[in-house]
Amino acid sequence: MKCRYSLDDLRYFCIVAHLKSFKDAALALSVPLSTLSRRIRQLEDDLQLRLLNRDAHRVSLTHMGELYYQRSSALFAELDGINDDLHIEKNQPKGKIIISAPINAGSQFLRDIFYDFLLQYPEIQLDIRLSNTLIDIEAQAMDVVFRVGNTVVDNWIARPLKDIHFILCSNSQTVAQSVKHPTDLCAKSAVICQPMSIWQLVNKQNDDAYDFQPSKGIRLELDEIQMLTHAVKKGLGIGYIPDYYALPMIAQGELQHVLPDWQSKARTLFMLYRDRDHLPLRVRLFIEYVLARFEQG
Repeated sequence: MKCRYSLDDLRYFCIVAHLKSFKDAALALSVPLSTLSRRIRQLEDDLQLRLLNRDAHRVSLTHMGELYYQRSSALFAELDGINDDLHIEKNQPKGKIIISAPINAGSQFLRDIFYDFLLQYPEIQLDIRLSNTLIDIEAQAMDVVFRVGNTVVDNWIARPLKDIHFILCSNSQTVAQSVKHPTDLCAKSAVICQPMSIWQLVNKQNDDAYDFQPSKGIRLELDEIQMLTHAVKKGLGIGYIPDYYALPMIAQGELQHVLPDWQSKARTLFMLYRDRDHLPLRVRLFIEYVLARFEQG
C-alpha cells in the first residue's frame, strides 16, 4: 500500500513519544514548537488515527500510538545504525578496496605497492582482479582501476603514473641483424600478445613512424607478457615486449634487440578513480599512497 504520510513527520512523532514532551522534542530537533505540533497533527490526519493524548502537563500515547511508536522507533534505530556504519566505512581506514589492473603491470609495477600498503593499513583489504580484458568497471563496482593506454571512462579521473615503451626482440643475433627496417618484419615469424596486435614503432633518431600488424608467419597468440617472452626466447618468432621487461634480458644475452633505433610510442600506465570528494577514506589513502610511490620513482 502506498505510503500516505511523511517519514519526517513519523520521525518527529517518535521523538515526541520518546521524550514525552513537545517542548523537549522541539529543542532536540531544533524546530519551532508550533511547527512540531503542526507536523504531528498532519501525521495524525494522514493516518486518520489519534496517536497522542495531550493535556496541559504531559503527553501520553494512545493505544494505536503505542503500536506505531514500537514499530517505527525500531525502524529509525536501524536506520541510525546503518548511518553510523556508513560513516565509519567512509571515514575510517578499514574495509575492502576493489581494484582492477592489467596482469603484467600488476605483477611488475604494482605488486610491492599493494603489499606495502596492506602492511601500513592492517584493517584494509585489497580485492585485486588482474586481467588484460577491458572490463566494465562500473558494472563490477571497481574502486580503483589501472590501465595502460586506454583511459576513456566517463566521470572517472585518470592520473598518469609511468610511461612504457615496447621494443622488438628475437632469440638470436642472426634474426636481429637481418631486420634493417620495419618493412623487413613481413618476412619473419611473429609471436603476438593481445591486445598489442599492432606494433606501433617510432624511430628514436628522426621520429619516423611505422605501424606493423603481423598477418603472416604468426606462430602463437596469447595475452600474457611472461609467456610471450618465453616463446621469443624459444625461437618461435619476433615479439613486441615492454622495455622494462626486455632490456635486462637483452643485457644478459637472453634476448636480442631487433631494430634498436625503433621503439613504440609511449604507452602510459594510468590510475583511474572516482571524484575524490566522495571517496571513502581507505580509497583516498590508497590513491595517495600509489601516487607518492610513483613520484619517488
